[in-house]
Amino acid sequence: MNAPFKAPPAPSTEAPLWDLGDLYASPTDPRIAADLEAGRARVAELNALQGRLVAQRAEPAALGRDLDRAIALYEQATDVLGGLGAYAFLSASTARDDAAAQGFEADIREKMTAIATPTVWLTLEVNQLEDAEIDAALAAHPAAARWTPWLRRVRAMKPHELSAELETFIAERAPISAQWPRLFDETLAALRVKAGKDSLTLAQALNQLSDPRGARRKAAAEGLSQALGDRVQTMALVLNTVAADKAMEDRWRGFKRPADSRHLANEVDGEAVDAMAEAVAAAYPKLSHRYYALKARAMGKDRLDQWDRNAPLDTSAPRAFDWSQGRSLVLESFADLGPEFADRARGFFDRPWIDGRARPGKQSGAYAHPVTANRHPYVFLNWMGERRDVLTLAHELGHGVHQTLAADRGTLLADTPLTLAETASIFAEGLTFDRLLATAPRSEQRGLLAGRIEDGLNTVVRQIAFHRFETRFHDERAGGEVSAERIGQIWLEELGASLGPAVTLNPGYEHWWSYVSHFVHSPFYVYAYAFGDLLVAALMETRAKDPEAFTPLYRDLLAGGGTRTYGEALAPFGLDPRDPAFWQIGCRRLERLVDQFEALG
Repeated sequence: MNAPFKAPPAPSTEAPLWDLGDLYASPTDPRIAADLEAGRARVAELNALQGRLVAQRAEPAALGRDLDRAIALYEQATDVLGGLGAYAFLSASTARDDAAAQGFEADIREKMTAIATPTVWLTLEVNQLEDAEIDAALAAHPAAARWTPWLRRVRAMKPHELSAELETFIAERAPISAQWPRLFDETLAALRVKAGKDSLTLAQALNQLSDPRGARRKAAAEGLSQALGDRVQTMALVLNTVAADKAMEDRWRGFKRPADSRHLANEVDGEAVDAMAEAVAAAYPKLSHRYYALKARAMGKDRLDQWDRNAPLDTSAPRAFDWSQGRSLVLESFADLGPEFADRARGFFDRPWIDGRARPGKQSGAYAHPVTANRHPYVFLNWMGERRDVLTLAHELGHGVHQTLAADRGTLLADTPLTLAETASIFAEGLTFDRLLATAPRSEQRGLLAGRIEDGLNTVVRQIAFHRFETRFHDERAGGEVSAERIGQIWLEELGASLGPAVTLNPGYEHWWSYVSHFVHSPFYVYAYAFGDLLVAALMETRAKDPEAFTPLYRDLLAGGGTRTYGEALAPFGLDPRDPAFWQIGCRRLERLVDQFEALG
């Protein structure tokens, strides 16, 4: 996977398309059926061990051997089935308007679930053991000790596990529940935004909100408000159903609050997340409220319309980047951390591992998919040639490099909690912005600084506003279905509080919650962005003190994957995210940027 890279071809100025041939040649590739059978075989071998863990609880050496064998087989099955699931998802995400691609993804998901569901016994049986029995088994069979981090996460779920029958039911129901996010995705993929004479996809409309011409921003925003408003009843049904489904499972599992299951998966205390959210909300006046007032003044306005939030300050066309320019900027930024980081990032460009070209049917947004540890990741984005796209490319390649560094841990241990998963991506984005700012003509620096502040506000303030919106919505959903109108009202209240009095929330903005995919795909995911950004701010402050000493510690953090909790991972840097003062480091760093912006005015 991490073999030396071949000499690169001449860089293209056009964003590339990926080639998924390293996974499968096509949906009819006979290897798909073969791998489904291979997955069944691994699961059958694993299931032959059912009952032996509990039966050997008094024999540490035997228990250690069987634990090691069972978890290894579970990882092997995960690798086989994970590759199938990744291929189906990756294929479908570039063809959300293709019924065959969506059907193939759903079919693979159902087949994978049918194969994997009988393995629910493993975690249930592990959690029937006592801590002392597991400790003795790992000591008696040291090879099994490598699974300690995975066992830690499994044991954390012990108070919330259900019977084997109910766990099986939940697993078998998962592909059916996933049809609601599918409806969400297909609805947005089919959405067309009328903006003047243009018909735009969602990605194009969102991109046009950064156009230097106010009339075009307004047209895109009003067209998007209309398009979302036309579909808001459907999206409200989807969101209500996803929330109700989640609430039912949470109730059975004994989670007290809607976000608690996400906190458990992230290995973070809910109180810590609450403290972070409260710290950011308390900083709204010093951050977003103050900045947007300064921006309104810079644009000669008393108040900004909501579509001016990310508008460039200069009304001339902003600097554009072709793909090769973006590539160079990002690789130079990765090289600031050391040659290994740049080499790993370069591999994504030299091989067809990136799908960057925007086109109809392709879903909006960006991601880096790790696939499995015994394969390579893929990066997905919609390249429009703007500064923000350069930073998005850096962000997703940060994920990709993180995934390759952690791959040696194996799929189960490489999996990183969200509290650390955004670290490499936001760090890479910050390094790339620093290079953009350092290399820009003085005439562009104020506009770039504004863009950096806005990116910070979008990652910290906006995502906390999303989290607060999501929390309020789920709390109200517990009392019954929440109307589209009420959802819109909660949205306006939370987003209005975060943006402040200098931003007008224009008519139609109440529908804009309905394009945020995380609310449907991954409830309570969004706070991880703020968590990651504030964590990275603290890391960047540490790096500034001694860049040379920082790099090996940072590499070790990323290569650790999910083997350490976020507290353990940050200890070598002298950082303690359990300290409330920790969250102020990032807020103060962002506030200093606003100070700098005001001074340039």
